[in-house]
Amino acid sequence: MSVKFAKEETPSIPVYIVQAGGFDDWFASQPASVTAWLTANGFAAALGEVCLVPDKNGTPEMAVVGYGKPAARARGRFHLAKAAAALPAGTYHIESGLEGAALEEAALGWLLSGYQFTRYRQQKPNKVRLKAPEGIDAARIEAIAAGEVLTRDLINTPASDMGPQELEDAFLALAAEHGAKTQVVMGDDLLTQNLPMIHAVGRASDRAPRLLDMRWGDAGPTLTLVGKGVCFDTGGLNIKPGSSMGLMKKDMGGAATVMGLAHMIMTLGLKLRLRVLVPAVENAINGSAFRPQDILTSRKGLTVEVNNTDAEGRLVLADALALADEETPDCLISMATLTGAARVAVGPDLAPYYTDDDSMAATLADSGTAVADPLWRMPFWEPYESMIEPGIADLDNAPSGGFAGSITAALFLRRFVDQTPRYVHLDIYGWQPSAAPARPKGGTGQGARAILEALPKVLNL
Repeated sequence: MSVKFAKEETPSIPVYIVQAGGFDDWFASQPASVTAWLTANGFAAALGEVCLVPDKNGTPEMAVVGYGKPAARARGRFHLAKAAAALPAGTYHIESGLEGAALEEAALGWLLSGYQFTRYRQQKPNKVRLKAPEGIDAARIEAIAAGEVLTRDLINTPASDMGPQELEDAFLALAAEHGAKTQVVMGDDLLTQNLPMIHAVGRASDRAPRLLDMRWGDAGPTLTLVGKGVCFDTGGLNIKPGSSMGLMKKDMGGAATVMGLAHMIMTLGLKLRLRVLVPAVENAINGSAFRPQDILTSRKGLTVEVNNTDAEGRLVLADALALADEETPDCLISMATLTGAARVAVGPDLAPYYTDDDSMAATLADSGTAVADPLWRMPFWEPYESMIEPGIADLDNAPSGGFAGSITAALFLRRFVDQTPRYVHLDIYGWQPSAAPARPKGGTGQGARAILEALPKVLNL
């Protein structure tokens, strides 16, 4: 679906956003008819509170939205989106109350509040539109929203209609839209092209595994994005229980997120050379499935003992990361719905990230805060390196003990990146478990907007 601002010439209703601390001054500046109406309705500028003020003919003259106190706002984000959902059909414009980053967040949140996943069920169209506020880069906000919509649509589509082939189709369509070049390595060609772990994980499915490769841009610093594209994860022979398998259509959330981020980058025409790698597989079960205690030889030459076939994401990412690292990009970023341990550590709303570059870590943290896309730094904790060394092989894909699962997974991935100066790994969730402002229940992007915001500083664009 398309998420855009209303046309500038469209008649619109002004929206006044009022913080609780400044309500008295704003209230005193309004005409008697407005203050009488607000008083009669008990409006007190509480966070998310909405009051429509009619003119003498009963037509809405303005909408007044409460923005609450800072302490209340700190407990969430996209607060204007919640208010937008309470407004009647119509076109609105923000008259006053916000500026700078807060205004950009509000505008983006309003756009995203109109998101609907309609592939399998028609829904009532969103009839609450917003005109682009003055002082923001409307084209940039629309590009970010479009990238997020792409991510959500891909994650929300069930595996019956989003297997490796369908993910490839979406990948190629994205490349074609932006004039990017692509290459696909599929099936047994993965073996001849030395991508053996991608092949091993995906070979049991009747939908062939593949590596999707996109390149865009011919000047500037180099950025490579790698996204986990496990279109469905049964757990393999270490089969998941039903309760754990229910959301596994989202296990390609890393791929969906890097594709959404790539759309933002290409739409905005950032002056860089972009590469996107997606290992697209289905972790299925048949007689050819890889087994516990198998030892795989990776593209990099490192051997990996498979102690759990349900720790497959790091295997496919490892080959893709090794391939990416051979070119030594200026920055390499992997994104994956990799571990349940990350959710235990920080819950569904935060995306943990790992990097050895303190400067880049600080930039990402600041950028995430600035654009309401929260991240949380986790450590590449060196003392845990021994936990991923089984003795019989170079690496263990699933260390026993149950401790530090997200950290050991990140350490595993780092073993395949030793040439690139800046590497960042994000262990995302990719799912909104219950509806929140601008984020309906279902697939969601995490980290893409923070990375987009950070790129100019990280790459000196």
